[in-house]
Amino acid sequence: MSEPQTSTPALHWESGTAYELFISMHVLHTPEKFGIRASWAAGIRSRIPAAERKLLEDVLPFIGMPLAWIHDLPGSKDAISALWALKQMPPVERMPLVLGLKENSKHEWEQMLVRIRQNRAWEQADLDMIKAMARKEGQASLDEEKVTRFLDRWAQPEELGEGFLSALQAYHQAFFEEEEKRLGPVLQAGLERARELSTRMSLEDLLRELSQGVDLGDLMESNSLVIIPAYWTTPLILFEPAKDGSMLFFFGARPADMAAIPGEMVPDSLVRVMKALADPTRLKILYYLTQEALTPSELARRLHLRAPTVTHHLSELRLSGLVNLTIKGQEKLYRVREESLEAMCDNLKGFLHSPKIE
Repeated sequence: MSEPQTSTPALHWESGTAYELFISMHVLHTPEKFGIRASWAAGIRSRIPAAERKLLEDVLPFIGMPLAWIHDLPGSKDAISALWALKQMPPVERMPLVLGLKENSKHEWEQMLVRIRQNRAWEQADLDMIKAMARKEGQASLDEEKVTRFLDRWAQPEELGEGFLSALQAYHQAFFEEEEKRLGPVLQAGLERARELSTRMSLEDLLRELSQGVDLGDLMESNSLVIIPAYWTTPLILFEPAKDGSMLFFFGARPADMAAIPGEMVPDSLVRVMKALADPTRLKILYYLTQEALTPSELARRLHLRAPTVTHHLSELRLSGLVNLTIKGQEKLYRVREESLEAMCDNLKGFLHSPKIE
């Protein structure tokens, strides 16, 4: 019996600084997750007026990034176009429209947000549900005060809609307006490189190359795949379903020899790799992963460490681009990415022999 035929997703290409408006804002509020210096990120946030800064701190951890909404915007997907589109929305409808909330959603999180918005109030059961969801996702502790502040803001949809637009405009003026000029050429170059690679690679190999070592077999099941370069999440990836049924795939487009922070002399990718290699436990993990591919639990047994500790080290190695990752259902399988070690040596030599910078 012949094996069933599998179809390859239709590829589409897209780029826009509007994505980076929201991505960079998210990264600057959770810099530790992306290897960005926390003190620098705090300095950027301090440029935003206090009221708008507080709103972003209260809301961003719970709403994510409206990537699918940006994908649906007509015309140019630059930051000003996104802000203009937001301004045209009635304030009371702004957050639901941006987040794509559906009143008939079967997802309990969305059901809760819709109910609170309609009632203009939240209940203790809502807080309890968020606690339960956090425990399910492995978050043992939860800052109840932070959750309460978010729920209080969400229960005032018109004020939140007005405040969110004001905060975005303040962030754009304080940082992103100038940053956008720097990012545009990098994103375009990343998109052109990805398109060129697609002419000589299978889709599976292309996704593995763009993701810097992640095996994304599940994405192959999409009917349509939109490939989009991102700067501030490099080397990590994002993917999100769009309303039109396609899957949005964001890959890190920042070159290895370029620092994430404007004006920084030393490429952050080089610093991340060298810091990762300076830890003896991570060196042991790389040793085992050089021998064979292993899951976090298998590594934990070999190293006689708790699983969360190993997961933390693997996250650092992934952020440094030193491991390949294969996702099979709920299982994650890691192996060493030796080409990254070779690239690190080349990047170090290139930096040490670069023209003198005063």
